Amino acid sequence: MATFGEWVSGARLRTLPLALAPVLIGTGAGLGDIGGFSAIILGATGPGEAPIPDVGGVLLRSLLALLVALGLQIGSNYANDYSDGIRGTDDERVGPMRLTGSGAAEPEAVKRAAFISFGVAAVAGIALVLVSHQWWLIPVGVLAVLAAWYYTGGKRPYGYMALGEVFVFVFFGLVATLGTASAIAGSVSVAAVSGAIGIGLFACAVLMANNIRDIPSDSAVGKTTLAVVLGDGAARAVYTLMVALPYVFLMGPIIDGHPLAVLAVLSLVVVVQPVKVVLSGANGATLIPTIKSTSLAALAYAFLLGLGTAL
Repeated sequence: MATFGEWVSGARLRTLPLALAPVLIGTGAGLGDIGGFSAIILGATGPGEAPIPDVGGVLLRSLLALLVALGLQIGSNYANDYSDGIRGTDDERVGPMRLTGSGAAEPEAVKRAAFISFGVAAVAGIALVLVSHQWWLIPVGVLAVLAAWYYTGGKRPYGYMALGEVFVFVFFGLVATLGTASAIAGSVSVAAVSGAIGIGLFACAVLMANNIRDIPSDSAVGKTTLAVVLGDGAARAVYTLMVALPYVFLMGPIIDGHPLAVLAVLSLVVVVQPVKVVLSGANGATLIPTIKSTSLAALAYAFLLGLGTAL
């Protein structure tokens, strides 16, 4: 039976900044659209004199959006652990231990943990819809859960067909960011869309770093990731592009009337080290810290961008 610490490890905490990051950007963009911090404090009104959320309302919607994102992220991690484990993909691993592949936990227990996490995301999502009246989030949420499961689950998992980055970009970039912004402001802006693209690219970079590490083992078991398709050298170049392009997309919120979005440039300080490691040709276990540092770089980018747009 797996220990508590092994279950926590199975949740892959190093990936959780990717759940928080889009919520920060979406909250910042939503606040910017309704007039920033001063508007919610002073009780101003939005377009057409419609009331806007007060401080408590914004915090509640942001918290619910975060619970949705965390539930989906942790659920995806456990689902990936379960599906890869029963397929034997994790039999030869370079990275951290997997619950199913190592035999530390029964497959059905890991599967159950995945669906409990999805359930938490679903309950929080329904609550978010009820308080924000953004009904379009319901079908999108259903698609997010299905996409999380079939990433490595089912008979034809799309994560084995070099499509993992598509899922990550759409759901942990566009959907999470725009859903949060819409729940707060009732609409999405250029700033929100630009931020969603930026953080989606960062999320793809984390996955790419993970898959560069696993190219040898994935190739051996027939798991076709984008990194496997591109090959080692090209995958490293694409990783670098993925962490560079978000800074280009800062032009969106700046043009949209949020000049302080430029604060996000400061996060480049955190980006430099993982890029150096990836471009150095590091492989195997030496790439594991890069996955964490890329996640933290994404979080720094999101915090500064969210702050800049909210101000």
